[in-house]
Amino acid sequence: MTETTRTYDVIVIGGGPVGENVAERARAAGLTAVIVERELLGGECSFWACDPSKALLRPVVARADASRIPGLDPAVAGPLDVEAVLAHRDRMSSYWKDEDQVDWLNSVSVDLVRGHGRLTGSKQVAVQTPEGDTIALTARHAVAISTGSRAALPPIPGLDTVRPWTSREATSADQVPGRLGVVGGGVVAVEMATAWQALGSQVTMLVREQGLLDRMEPFAGELVTDGLRAAGVDIRFDTTVTALARENGEVRMTLSDGGQLAADEILLATGRAPQTRDVGLETVGLTPGSWLTVDDTFRVTGVEGGWLYAVGDVNGRALMTHQGKYQARIAGAVIGARANGEPVDDAPWGAHAATADHAAVPQVVFTTPEVAAVGLTSREAEQSGRRIEVVDYDLAHVAGAHQYGADYRGWARMLVDTDRDTVVGVTFAGPGVGELVHSATIAVAGEVPLDRLWHAVPAFPTLGEVWLRLLETHRG
Repeated sequence: MTETTRTYDVIVIGGGPVGENVAERARAAGLTAVIVERELLGGECSFWACDPSKALLRPVVARADASRIPGLDPAVAGPLDVEAVLAHRDRMSSYWKDEDQVDWLNSVSVDLVRGHGRLTGSKQVAVQTPEGDTIALTARHAVAISTGSRAALPPIPGLDTVRPWTSREATSADQVPGRLGVVGGGVVAVEMATAWQALGSQVTMLVREQGLLDRMEPFAGELVTDGLRAAGVDIRFDTTVTALARENGEVRMTLSDGGQLAADEILLATGRAPQTRDVGLETVGLTPGSWLTVDDTFRVTGVEGGWLYAVGDVNGRALMTHQGKYQARIAGAVIGARANGEPVDDAPWGAHAATADHAAVPQVVFTTPEVAAVGLTSREAEQSGRRIEVVDYDLAHVAGAHQYGADYRGWARMLVDTDRDTVVGVTFAGPGVGELVHSATIAVAGEVPLDRLWHAVPAFPTLGEVWLRLLETHRG
């Protein structure tokens, strides 16, 4: 075993897309930077989440869209080519190799140290390399923790005997299980139920709540429920798993109603937990395994000297890759500004404040139908105490929807802050709505007055014409 010592302006622990962006933005500010990564550079999104899951889902959504089009519907009536879909997923995941990511990192002059990084004190990080060596890193200005999140597994008796799938196994499996049990009703649950049912599994969803996607507008979960059931998914609400066992290759589940269910595999999609159990938080007065509380510039609160930052899932603010990368752009820039003695603009919507985390977080759920949302839901708006007008519109009445098929089903909701006359939340559910989310994000993040939004003319005949219909409905 050997030990070496290196010094950088910025040390980033965690080399997913968030960590990569923190380092690249710090480097753009003229600072030296190093990333410490114990797995694959590119992280969860590239290899076990966004890229592989959407590669599995794209053929499913495309076939669903094509099945509604006259002239195409007979051609797509058969089953998916499973081998081709999985091969596409493998390509999109770069075959679980990170050479391209390393090449990109080299192109922006950021160093990489492979191994497990842990804080050992103020601005100090020790890395245990795969070869058994120790590398001691010192930061002149900042350390950023960007280690992401992991699947949070519920304390079910027998869990340790069944080798459950998490989101990682669900996105990387190379065989289609004949029967798949999915525990949960959130985004991972509905997307993976959509994908594996279409690939040939008989999927049963066990959902503790009374509906799917319960953090979104109720109509979104209802339309997704209808779509999953039409595809053949068995959905059981108000149901939990009380015990698990694997016998003769089967997963046997005891349910809260006393019933039994057998499956070949079980996916636990029951939430996320921060990857902070073993990064040395105790050495700087923080609790291992906890979410890291930050201000809007991503400095971790409660750490003397303001040198520690937490960016992405680890801070618990908005657990989505695109939002983590937004946070990283802010954090890298503010680290650079502070290191260079430049003014920090941390006012709301300032260059160094992640205001969108609170007001304009976009999300797309890639099911059939799709769901797209940004900003507040009507429940959140009510809880905030704002005066809100809820404006609803049936997407099937938009001319562009008929290009998706005569049986188009969808819904749109716009939330208007009546005191400010701006849009504070939008939700769409229906085929093709994922491409509407950025227009909604601009309206919310830009706080565009409705009188000005009236002059943003949507092209005909597109789904985007729903904006005109929502505004007309608002005007009465």
